[in-house]
Amino acid sequence: MAKDPWTDPDPQPGDFDAYLESIDSRDPRYVQLHEGNPDAKVKFVVNVEGEDATRLEQLALERGKDIDEVVADLVRDAA
Repeated sequence: MAKDPWTDPDPQPGDFDAYLESIDSRDPRYVQLHEGNPDAKVKFVVNVEGEDATRLEQLALERGKDIDEVVADLVRDAA
């Protein structure tokens, strides 16, 4: 039995490709065009528990920074 990506709790990359390809990008039922907002921001929520949370708190204390600043530093350094 084929799985249904619309109800699957873990849809996979490509599951919706056929549907997306079938959409007429000129049809206003499916597509709305909006000007971008240059001031828009993206916010990520990170959940850290246990030993990782303790180590993150320790890093923040050692660096004299807030935890969110340490996480941002770690993400930038990973690139």
